[in-house]
Amino acid sequence: MAKRVHQPREDAEFDFILGMSGVPVLAYFIGTWPKAIEPCRTMDLVVGGVADAYAGRLVVVRTDMTRCPAATRRYGITGAPSCVLLKDGEVVAQGEGPLTTAELEGIVDGHL
Repeated sequence: MAKRVHQPREDAEFDFILGMSGVPVLAYFIGTWPKAIEPCRTMDLVVGGVADAYAGRLVVVRTDMTRCPAATRRYGITGAPSCVLLKDGEVVAQGEGPLTTAELEGIVDGHL
């Protein structure tokens, strides 16, 4: 995973990262149950590349649904992988399932 990707250990850390960000935040939700592991690993590569490409303009937060249940509920996440783009704390775009780099960039580009 790219160094530019934050990985909060709990909801309070997730909220802290969101509160400190002066740029849009891509919250990437992952699952650790068997059927979610492989699609999430695939998305790790995509998300890492996007984090590198948009460094300084976007904060990326890789969020384990089990460790951050309040954030998962807050954004209505029901499956993994899922992405939520937040700008000024508000959801401006979402994507669910394994996305390609072009699809994820399409979600991000319109809001930077």
